Amino acid sequence: MKTNTMRFDKEEQQILQDFENGEFKSIRNFETEKKELEEAARNTLQKDRRINIRISSRDLHRIQMRAAREGVPYQTYISSSLHKLVAGRLTERV
Repeated sequence: MKTNTMRFDKEEQQILQDFENGEFKSIRNFETEKKELEEAARNTLQKDRRINIRISSRDLHRIQMRAAREGVPYQTYISSSLHKLVAGRLTERV
């Protein structure tokens, strides 16, 4: 008999425990619910406006460096940062 050698982090262990305890319930109209959530996500994440801004060369260089460390294009990094700011999830470091 093969033993389970998978290692779980704390969150994964909690999910497994909840599943084994029957905490999860099936969604009655899964396909309908899935389509509605996909549509909401598409509408939320859709980039439908363009803006132009002027910033200093120094700031742009620093943004590009941070984006490179994150492994994303700098314009994506700027867009993500602005989204986090307006969503209240961007915290200022002092």
